[in-house]
Amino acid sequence: MMNVANPSIRDSSLVSEQEEESRDHHHDDLHHTSVDSLHPHIHSEESLKRIVNRLSRIEGHVRGIKSMVQQNTPCPDVLLQIAAVRGALDKVARIVLDEHLTECIARAAQEGNIDTEIAQLKAALDRFLP
Repeated sequence: MMNVANPSIRDSSLVSEQEEESRDHHHDDLHHTSVDSLHPHIHSEESLKRIVNRLSRIEGHVRGIKSMVQQNTPCPDVLLQIAAVRGALDKVARIVLDEHLTECIARAAQEGNIDTEIAQLKAALDRFLP
């Protein structure tokens, strides 16, 4: 993937270990951050299975991209695969959002705590959307 003939290209594409550790630490913070919802998140087994299956395929795809990088696959090919993973993650996000709107928000409306649930959704979307 990296152009060995041109070291400036190779060097500019590297990320320092410190930057990577900082990003990993930030990811851990986001991963462990949870919004305390007023209702239990109860979803159908079919829905959970569908989402987990999609995420498993994405996980495999990411491992494939990692192999491509390790095998010095041309950068445009790697970028194409990264775009495919982004698209797949966006699709999973749409499924999760759709389910949240149809199940969780609807349940909150029935239970009378819709304002809190909408505020939590807006906060999550603020972090999710660029």
